[in-house]
Amino acid sequence: MKFEGTERYVATDDLRMAVNAAATLQRPLLIKGEPGTGKTMLAEEVATAFGKKLLRWHVKSTTKAQQGLYEYDAVSRLRDSQLGDDRVHDIANYIRKGMLWEAFDADEQVVLLIDEIDKADIEFPNDLLVELDKMEFSVYETGERVVAKHRPIIIITSNNEKELPDAFLRRCFFHYINFPSAETMKQIVDVHFPTIQKDLVNEALEIFFQVRDINGLKKKPSTSELIDWLKLLLADNIPVDLLQNRDSSEAIPPLYGALLKNEQDVHMLQRLAFMARRENR
Repeated sequence: MKFEGTERYVATDDLRMAVNAAATLQRPLLIKGEPGTGKTMLAEEVATAFGKKLLRWHVKSTTKAQQGLYEYDAVSRLRDSQLGDDRVHDIANYIRKGMLWEAFDADEQVVLLIDEIDKADIEFPNDLLVELDKMEFSVYETGERVVAKHRPIIIITSNNEKELPDAFLRRCFFHYINFPSAETMKQIVDVHFPTIQKDLVNEALEIFFQVRDINGLKKKPSTSELIDWLKLLLADNIPVDLLQNRDSSEAIPPLYGALLKNEQDVHMLQRLAFMARRENR
């Protein structure tokens, strides 16, 4: 099987090569890139392209690696013992499978997404080294040894919020999703809006990349924000003329709330507009 992208997902040559290389090497694919560049969606589209079931493990700041394997509910067992429940005699009744166990136990190969691994504690990746490498683990409470029936296709995403350990990186195939070029962005827009006016796309992309090029922005707009902005432009029937004839001193584009996500960036564009108006006097 070779990943070639899908009708809903525009994959560059480098990204397609990375997906296929990781599958060939049977190593987890570690994907980094700006938020909103389609890292999570990649796992969904790989599963669709290969006809595989997708399992999602969304990592939070409080997530522990053990939760991906299993969790032992000692509180429920204690409560049942007080109530005289016969289930208490079998400790397996209180073992809840995690996403890794689900992936290992699947009758067919699945795609496992470990999303935003950098949100967790720095020890989180290290605690998964053996499981991701050997595809097995032991359940301490029951003595059971869990071995993957089929090695899952594992896609791990990171927003680069913190550095990942070298030992973990050695076990992954790495790919950084560069921000799309204007030409690639047009292809992405065509996928989402196949009937949109080309003039509107050209003007919107010009404004979008102008905003991204402003030095000092705290949060540059990403692909997902561009898609949301275009969706609003279409919903509000914003004419192309409004974008084409926009006063250069008006630095803030219409419906800017879809592109700019904090007040510092809004204030920066407002200051730029004020300075442009003064220079034009």
